[in-house]
Amino acid sequence: MTVGSQQVKSERTFCLQTRAAARHRCLAPPAGLTDTARLVFVTRQSFSNMAASSSAEQTHLRDMEGEDAGTDEREMQSDEEEEEAMGDENSDDEADTSEDEKENEAEIQRLEEQLSINAFDYNCHVDLIKLLKQEGELLRLRKARQKMSELFPLTEEIWLDWLKDEIRLTEEEPNREKVYELFERAVQDYICPDIWLEYAQYSIGGMGSPGGLEKVRAIFERAVTAVGLHVTKGHMVWEAYREFENVILSTVQPPAGKIPSHEEQKLLSAQLERIQTLFRRQLAVPSMDMEATFAEYGEWAENGVPDTAQHQYKKALKLMEKCKAYEEALLVSEPPKLAEYQSYIDFELKEGDPARVQLIFERALAENCLVPDMWAKYTKYLDRQLKIKDLVLSSHERAVRNCPWTMGLWKGYILALERHGAEHKTVLDVFEKALNAGFIQATDYVEIWQAYLDYLRRRVDFSKDISVFGILESSKELEELRSAFSRSLEYMKQDVEERFGESGDPSCIIMQIWARIEALHCKNMQKARELWDSIMTKGNAKYANMWLEYYNLERSSGDAVHCRKALHRAVQCTSDYPEHVCEVLLTFERVEGSLEDWDVAVQKTETKLNRINEQRAKVAEKEANFARQEEGRAEQRHKAKADKKAYKKTQKGGGIGEKRKADSFADEWNDDLDQGSKRHKGNGDQITEELMETETGLFGKKAPPGYKSAPQGSKTDGSVAQRENYDKPELRNDNCSVFISNLAYTLEEPETKLRTLFETYGPINQIRPIFSNKGTFKGYGYVQFDSQLSVSEALKLDRKEVEGRPMFVSPCVDKSKNPDFKVFKYNTSIEKHKIFISGLPFSCTKEQLEKLCVSHGNIKEVRLVTYRSGKPKGLAYVEFANESQASQAVLKLDGTEVEGNTISVAISNPPRRNAADKPGSSRHFEDVAPRQFHGGRGKGRTQLSLLPRSLNRQSGSGSKVENGTPAQSVSAASNATGDTKPLSNADFAKMLLNK
Repeated sequence: MTVGSQQVKSERTFCLQTRAAARHRCLAPPAGLTDTARLVFVTRQSFSNMAASSSAEQTHLRDMEGEDAGTDEREMQSDEEEEEAMGDENSDDEADTSEDEKENEAEIQRLEEQLSINAFDYNCHVDLIKLLKQEGELLRLRKARQKMSELFPLTEEIWLDWLKDEIRLTEEEPNREKVYELFERAVQDYICPDIWLEYAQYSIGGMGSPGGLEKVRAIFERAVTAVGLHVTKGHMVWEAYREFENVILSTVQPPAGKIPSHEEQKLLSAQLERIQTLFRRQLAVPSMDMEATFAEYGEWAENGVPDTAQHQYKKALKLMEKCKAYEEALLVSEPPKLAEYQSYIDFELKEGDPARVQLIFERALAENCLVPDMWAKYTKYLDRQLKIKDLVLSSHERAVRNCPWTMGLWKGYILALERHGAEHKTVLDVFEKALNAGFIQATDYVEIWQAYLDYLRRRVDFSKDISVFGILESSKELEELRSAFSRSLEYMKQDVEERFGESGDPSCIIMQIWARIEALHCKNMQKARELWDSIMTKGNAKYANMWLEYYNLERSSGDAVHCRKALHRAVQCTSDYPEHVCEVLLTFERVEGSLEDWDVAVQKTETKLNRINEQRAKVAEKEANFARQEEGRAEQRHKAKADKKAYKKTQKGGGIGEKRKADSFADEWNDDLDQGSKRHKGNGDQITEELMETETGLFGKKAPPGYKSAPQGSKTDGSVAQRENYDKPELRNDNCSVFISNLAYTLEEPETKLRTLFETYGPINQIRPIFSNKGTFKGYGYVQFDSQLSVSEALKLDRKEVEGRPMFVSPCVDKSKNPDFKVFKYNTSIEKHKIFISGLPFSCTKEQLEKLCVSHGNIKEVRLVTYRSGKPKGLAYVEFANESQASQAVLKLDGTEVEGNTISVAISNPPRRNAADKPGSSRHFEDVAPRQFHGGRGKGRTQLSLLPRSLNRQSGSGSKVENGTPAQSVSAASNATGDTKPLSNADFAKMLLNK
């Protein structure tokens, strides 16, 4: 093609564009312009088109058409020549294009089939729209977009593409209304400044129609109301609005040198005031580039910026400074920016401006439209704060369209429709859509049915007249309610169970509500009893709380005969809390029954409880057997592990090492005795006993035979001299003493501290804090009173907090003389009057727990379980006056929340202690070593076994020799019954020295 033909072609194209612009009165702006400049261009072009005469336009068009005809003839000749030359090259391209078109068509058909199966496949809709646009299938593209918009709110990008395509397709003036309708749908989905700007620009093109100017202004006003508060993009809408009004100002200004008439001056003043108002409104809103707008206002206004506008500007500028940090966080963060948006929302909620709160929610949802929690927070805010019908209902509708799988959003939508007085048909349509939304769990369907049934129940007027038989006359609303209840049960049985394998309503909550409505409102106890019979046949007859619900219903709306029948059936069927049901039956007969009724009730309850106790005993025995078996297996594993370790040790060291080890062990024992003698003062050859203090008593530890004390002149610790009188047994009286433990090692002046704590309970004879050989306090001691009566009072200080730790106070008992004594006896049987609570927050106090449980009965004792350091475990025991009160507390408190923690409540049933912890249990090594007593709280982490490893060997047959000594000599202290006599330290020393 020649240069001349190219020029002619360009001129022809320009003429065609000009002709189309004249026909549409909307010339497209050149590329590269900003949004504001584009609006100004369109506005000016619209006014110039409105000023042109239609006759001149027609003449001009005819002339251009004549020129086009000649140009077309010349162009066609040149085109034919070029086409002949390029025909061969284009044939290959056309073949490739046809293959791509076939592949795209096949993919389009596949996507359409997939959408026919699952219409809620969002990504499938998006892919189909892209392919149809690529192929240029405009009609199919329009249908695809239409279907998607009916199911989902469209994103900003999809709407803009759709709107631009429709604008290009719409060539006739009457079709502009269709584009306006499409814009209205677009601005309802999300708050998008770009869509509002496109809407305003398109409306400017229709200014030539009647009322066009007013329509453009109305659209701009809606735009600044919707997105004018947008911090980063709102200023574009404000500036476009002002520039539009500036263009209008230029049309009403008189030419230079002409004096305007009164009417023209009035129009001019009104237009100037309109622009100033826009400046003031924009400066009152915090947004980006506020300073430039303020400077522009100062240049535009003849008298400068008014004081009121300056004040509003400074106020908005301060708010902008607060928002800047949140806006910067949004700019630098990566999608989905949920944390940043949530912080921004919290800030706006504190500021308290509803319009700004709404806008930041909308901004967050525009980027996170598939986050149900964000929609739930937004709709809840609108329901409780704004309460504007159109805004609230449209937001709920958008929420369920974006997240149709979320039951809570549908439930909130139904409540909002009822709250704002929507028609019954509208509520019904929303409910039917919810059933088809595809919830992810069975319980969701139960809750949505409950919400709809609650709505139907509130529509019924139960204040109507009662019929002769005492049953409420059936109104249309009541019949619809009963029909809905029946349909819900059928829906749960068929649809929900078929999909999830469960009904989602094991406790039959829907049927219980139906029964209450029939009994309380409709006075139809016969129907209520039928419903409860059906409830019990669905596996609920074994639960006490279900029977008590039925009994309460009969008690309030039925009669005594049916109450008695319900309780008798409950006693017969209940298996979880039979004691509580029996107590309710006996209480009922005390109030309502005769002597015969009382006898029957007592007989049934005794029979039931005896059978239950037998079953529990069998279960407990089975559990005990299982525990013993597990203990035996564990002991066997431990024995095998020890044997394997000993075998490896023997293989490594050989037999010679054992003799050397025994000899060195004896030498080390004598060395320890010699070193220990240096730490005690002695009188001549008299040996002072070092007493080993424990939590529950004393064990005497004597030196081996042959030990001699150190000279009197040896160095000793000062604390030993201080405790010299404490070691005299004649000065002690265990009956008047208490044992103190679990004190902090860093406790300063423990004797003074203990005297301050205990002197209020009686005269104190002596206080014996126990110190180590280095003089440091060991955390325990003894307090001896003058009178035995003071001991019982002093025991009340048990677990009193002393410097952050609970102090343990227990009777002073010598366990070597009284091995069966226990400070705290564990109850291994069920405690029916006591409940066990777990899952408590660590901050829960005894007073809070008493307040929680006091409404369920008389509390005898509350005990919080703690570690030895005093830190809580989150466990507690609460003892009630009787079993029925404890059972009632379990029913009411189990599963409730305390400070955000869900607690578990059950009847106290402590586990059985291991046989190894019982005083009478035996170990294999007890044939050669005394059993150690660790006190009521068990063996501490720091209590080490004092038995040498070389002696810790398992006994075999009677003929086995240990350490070169026959077993008979070792166990000479054993009696005929097999009981083992505890061995002293001297016996151990003899055993070692005789090797």
